Amino acid sequence: MSTFQTSFWNKSRVLSTLVASAILLSGCTQKEAETLTLNVGYQKYGVLPILKERGTLEKVLKDQNIKVKWIEFPAGPQLLEGLNVGSVSFGEAGEAPPIFAQAANSNLVYIANQPSAPLAEALIIPKNSPIQSIKDLKGKRVVLNKGSNVHYLLLKVLEANQLKLDDIDVVYLPPADARAAFEKDAVDAWVIWDPFYAAAEKQLGAKVLATGQNLVSNHQFYLADREFAQQHPELLKTVVNELNTTTTWVAQHQNEAAQLLEKATGLDSAILKTSISRMGFGVKPITAQVAKEQQFVADAFYQQKLIPNKINIQAAILAH
Repeated sequence: MSTFQTSFWNKSRVLSTLVASAILLSGCTQKEAETLTLNVGYQKYGVLPILKERGTLEKVLKDQNIKVKWIEFPAGPQLLEGLNVGSVSFGEAGEAPPIFAQAANSNLVYIANQPSAPLAEALIIPKNSPIQSIKDLKGKRVVLNKGSNVHYLLLKVLEANQLKLDDIDVVYLPPADARAAFEKDAVDAWVIWDPFYAAAEKQLGAKVLATGQNLVSNHQFYLADREFAQQHPELLKTVVNELNTTTTWVAQHQNEAAQLLEKATGLDSAILKTSISRMGFGVKPITAQVAKEQQFVADAFYQQKLIPNKINIQAAILAH
């Protein structure tokens, strides 16, 4: 074989190898581009864990080559921190956590919400309490989770009865510790949400002094990482549609929904069915009215110095 033939043969082999490598890399890149993982943050109670247990989101997204990874959080603030640091792209929380997150310059955006559920939170008293009305709470010890949805409920309950926060002795404790204090009569009242509220009714015989009816909205919000939401709007529309379908199923199958949450929550289905019956059914994109109601909560928290600066809720809602 001549020098020319040898050189040509060697160059041809190199070229073939490079082409084959390029094709292989192109195939991998294409495959990676086609496969997306949606990291969903959820808590033990709510619509998302029901969606997880039913497995319907995975079925809907499978044809789009999208995987779903579920990551559990103990509460809304931790979930939103996960959203902020990028460990999740989508999740659910009540009214208060996103307000605190936005005040801390989080990258979250509001995607959708469930209808208001004012009956799903209440101010309760022990079954043998002598207290008869909200005005009887003057000078009494009231326990709640600081900076939560029920913090706003307490403000509105007091306002409706011509009382101020300074008129009562406020004790700030998370739900588990608050329940222990409530059971021991170490506090006179407890402001709490479902399913803890339903559990106190069923297990302790707690009496309701006031609910959120005609006082608060109590929405559940679905939130996403801003960049993810901007890059995958159609995916999030699919998720919202599936959540809406799920709440329709829950409304029509409350016993089955309660059973799906028994193991995760450690509560029996009777308690869970009570709390589920007080949910807001339906999941829809954020409206101007819902944003306005959330702004009221944010402004109240700023006035109470629970957040360091005023925030604009609309700034955290993507334009459609």
